[in-house]
Amino acid sequence: MTSENHVPLLRFHLPDGTIQEVLADGSVYTVMAAAKRADVPGIEGQCGGFRACATCHVHVAPAWRAIVGPPGADERDLLELTDDFRPESRLSCQIRISADLDGLELTPVP
Repeated sequence: MTSENHVPLLRFHLPDGTIQEVLADGSVYTVMAAAKRADVPGIEGQCGGFRACATCHVHVAPAWRAIVGPPGADERDLLELTDDFRPESRLSCQIRISADLDGLELTPVP
């Protein structure tokens, strides 16, 4: 059971096979912000989270897709322009941090 004050742990699967775990404390509001603060490779967020660049593109693990939800229309339009668009694609700047995301598994898409 999660509480409102629970700090979710995010797991980023990196290209070298390692997993970088990031605590998304209350000072960040999106997965992208948590990843940038922890210097997760492949998460640049050049546009600052304004859904304009796709440099924070991630693939969400299948078990988490329903919890994270699908991209909105504008987000999907941008993702469809990327080289590695898949049904599990999301912009990490559009995934809001919540206690329900504890254990969220993601793969950055460089």
